[in-house]
Amino acid sequence: MTGSDTPSSFRLGYVPGTTPAKWVRTWQERLPEVPLSLVPVPAAGAAELLRGDGADAVLLRLPVDRDGLHAIPLYTETTVVVLPKEHPFTEGEEISSVQLDEAIVLHPLDDTLAWTAPPGHPARERPETTAMAVELVAAGVGLLVVPQSLARLHHRKDLTFRPLTGAPASQVALAWLEDAGTELTEQFIGIVRGRTVNSTRGVPQPPAPAKQKKPARTQVVRRDTNRGGGRNRKPRRSR
Repeated sequence: MTGSDTPSSFRLGYVPGTTPAKWVRTWQERLPEVPLSLVPVPAAGAAELLRGDGADAVLLRLPVDRDGLHAIPLYTETTVVVLPKEHPFTEGEEISSVQLDEAIVLHPLDDTLAWTAPPGHPARERPETTAMAVELVAAGVGLLVVPQSLARLHHRKDLTFRPLTGAPASQVALAWLEDAGTELTEQFIGIVRGRTVNSTRGVPQPPAPAKQKKPARTQVVRRDTNRGGGRNRKPRRSR
């Protein structure tokens, strides 16, 4: 893509729990003339947002159908159990999957954890969303296993969470279409990967002006007029 074809704005999709704020701030510092708009999207619709040209890139959770997509993992989250504050499991600093064997564990339809088999006993029905599952935990229906950022996103005063051992973790990744990468997409990739502004793949910098060479100093050689003794004599005229 040529410089003249570069889009004048950049659209970044993000699923619940992801936090693009620090990267947005860096973007605004480096590219203040290019607006960046944030597009919230449910976890299940992140890939389709890209394929439907609803965003230039998306922060999503793996695993995801990568057909036609590039995706670079950014970080891995801790998996936690959301439970009422008075629950006996809160006495420990963490919970093991074995402890959940006899508990009712809610499994919402928008769950992004790659379970071989969810722990505990399933509820009669699967909640449609994580937000609905949190409400059911508060009502005493069961417990919920989610990435830590989602537990914080849906925080309630009557609920808390504990890390869960022996559970799959959630990876957050940046994804974009294979055939739709732009110069601005490359700029954002550089930002999330921590490239500096002077990186060869960071924001292009204007070439530094060539240093002008200073003209060589002319060395003045002074002749010693008194060399050989006395003053310079005028040449004699031939007779």
